[in-house]
Amino acid sequence: MKIKLLPLVISCVLFTSVSQAQTPSIHLNKAPAASEAVWKDDSKKMDAFIDELMAKMTLKEKIGQLDLQAGKGQLTGSYRNKGYAKQIKAGHLGAIFNTVGAKQTRMLQEIAVEETRLGIPLLFGYDTIHGLKTIFPLSLGEAASWDLEAIEKSARISAEESAASGLHWTFAPMVDISRDPRWGRVSEGAGEDVYLGAQVALARVKGFQGDDLSKPDTIMATAKHFAVYGAAEGGRDYNSTDVSERTLRSVYLPPFKALVDAGVSTFMTAFNDLNGVPATGNDYLLNTILRDEWGFEGFVVTDYTAVEEMVDHGFAKDSKHAAELGLNAGADMDMVGQNYFKHLEASVKEGKVSVATIEKSVRRILEMKYRLGLFEDPYKYSDIKREKKVVLSKENLLAAQDVARKSMVLLKNDNKALPLSTDIKSIALIGPLADSKADMIGSWAGLGDRKTMPVTVLEGLENKLGDKVKINYAKGASYNYKGNTNKGFGAAMVAAKKSDVIVAVMGESEKMTGEASSRTTLTLPGNQIALLRELKKLKKPIVLVLMNGRPLNLNWADENVDAILETWFSGTMAGNAIADVLVGDYNPSGKLPMSFPRNVGQIPVYHSMKNTGRPFSDDLKGGAWNYSSRYENLPNTPLYAFGHGLSYSSFDYSDIKLSSNTMKMGGSIEASVTVTNTGDYDGEEVVQLYIQDLVGSVTRPVKELKGFQKLMFKKGESKQVSFTISEEELAFYRRDMSYGAETGDFKVFIGTASDKNKVAKFSLVDK
Repeated sequence: MKIKLLPLVISCVLFTSVSQAQTPSIHLNKAPAASEAVWKDDSKKMDAFIDELMAKMTLKEKIGQLDLQAGKGQLTGSYRNKGYAKQIKAGHLGAIFNTVGAKQTRMLQEIAVEETRLGIPLLFGYDTIHGLKTIFPLSLGEAASWDLEAIEKSARISAEESAASGLHWTFAPMVDISRDPRWGRVSEGAGEDVYLGAQVALARVKGFQGDDLSKPDTIMATAKHFAVYGAAEGGRDYNSTDVSERTLRSVYLPPFKALVDAGVSTFMTAFNDLNGVPATGNDYLLNTILRDEWGFEGFVVTDYTAVEEMVDHGFAKDSKHAAELGLNAGADMDMVGQNYFKHLEASVKEGKVSVATIEKSVRRILEMKYRLGLFEDPYKYSDIKREKKVVLSKENLLAAQDVARKSMVLLKNDNKALPLSTDIKSIALIGPLADSKADMIGSWAGLGDRKTMPVTVLEGLENKLGDKVKINYAKGASYNYKGNTNKGFGAAMVAAKKSDVIVAVMGESEKMTGEASSRTTLTLPGNQIALLRELKKLKKPIVLVLMNGRPLNLNWADENVDAILETWFSGTMAGNAIADVLVGDYNPSGKLPMSFPRNVGQIPVYHSMKNTGRPFSDDLKGGAWNYSSRYENLPNTPLYAFGHGLSYSSFDYSDIKLSSNTMKMGGSIEASVTVTNTGDYDGEEVVQLYIQDLVGSVTRPVKELKGFQKLMFKKGESKQVSFTISEEELAFYRRDMSYGAETGDFKVFIGTASDKNKVAKFSLVDK
């Protein structure tokens, strides 16, 4: 199936630009917001209902509610309990995942509701990460849009398709902060920054859950993976993590806390151990922080077989011991391992797990079923007519195309190589990803079709250009590590020689990113660079279109090609969206959510690093040896910094104007700049606010993102852009681990990227 070009005029009106109001701050210490804003529950009525129900339940039925099994459908792991249908009939199963479809879910729900003693409905969950069947850009790509409305819209559509297909629950968003692009799962998150990560996560949860969880087109969201999964040693998936309490609370926990305040329904435990204790059995994380400190009201599900994996961690002696550790630590639901179901009755008899502990977890799960409205109408999500109408609708595909365009980042554009000139008569379209449907939608792409639906770049350009421009296509190279021969180079060179411009579509395969896809190198894999070297000899303009799920080492490309467009894996409508950007029908506006290192030896490299006692210096002081914090062979800076992203237009920033050079504790000041579109195109710009605390009771980052605004500027238009800086933006975990601001001097930076901004100073003083 070929999807024809979708008219630009339609897709442009799908979203308005993000509000000019400052994005909200993450308030780490405020009391949890009222969950009723999302859940709309009558607590007294709900409590009475659940009290009555639980009084009728046997211990086995209660333990069954803590069990999540993989049903008949996609496998996302190696384990499957073939007897799950029998377990449902006995009333001993609480939830199913990987069974999708209105017909299939209704069939299982009818067994649970109509053939069991108590008729408790099932929860149906699924990994709807960046789309169910209409696939949007992978999560890191969406974060690159810095467009919270677009991200929320993507999650809203994903929720509507999921809910119409009988699902109540998604295992998203992943809010792990990560500064290591070797880790394949950076593709599922929002990158390196705490503030941006939290704002993106909030937008996704709002999209999934809406403003009323009982509505049939909303689904429960999951905050994952709790916690510090993104700091896995060596960037190797599932590996150990070890961080200080200050780093834990300053970097890794704030996005999770923001989601608790927003009423997220569930949490998922991480695979890793944290400071020697596996997250699934970590009482400090799940009880002390999540429930006691933050007041989380939903339930906690483990990741896939994470309970029994505590045996391999060397933390539990066997699966029974693991089940006791997990439940007592606060992990309410066991994903697929059946450790709770098999062992908790015996553990109760032995006094190793109390009935009260089991009942707490059961109540949390039943409460969420109640809030979804499943006790009132267990079949409202399994609507075949709604499923046919909603899934893969024209409107959803238009939205996917628009979000894809917004996610793309123009990394380089020398000699105005992009947009492609209207004078060109021919394009050499070369590369292993130029016409590969299977790779367009990326990893963790739900039920996305990889065979017929995705629009490739070749198809997108054909849809866009028709017969006006000759497209000479050749695959040319391979992204496979074993593809180091020059097979295919000849055809690529022939195509390039008879074309005006070369568009090379290269990167990783979709299987090279995501879970269990760590890499020790970040260069373009296979023989892609070798082919680019040959194409360079032709002395023709080269545009590199990238598809990947992580930052790459692009040193050679940065030095040798004319333009680089980062498109990530853009989803079902990838080709149409990429064509829109290449020809200039859409002006790229994305910004990097992760720094791109020069090579793996720099990792971690991120914008909010701290200074050393010997900061980097290139001053040799008369030939003296340079004993500063530096590398012998490379600059300290990344190749492309966090927040970097070019436009077909250009934006000029005035100096920063502060409403006052002094701010009192409890007060605020305004920081303003005038931004002018000085180029030839209308375009969006992400105006970014960073702050540096110059002296603290503990060392402070050289720069921290504290706000941003994405705004549309007409050609020649100027706008005054203002940010309010309050005490909250200056607060941190001080030397005694209390949270708050300290008096002293600060720098404020406003600009187009973390490394390109204007600077001003102010002081925070006592009242």
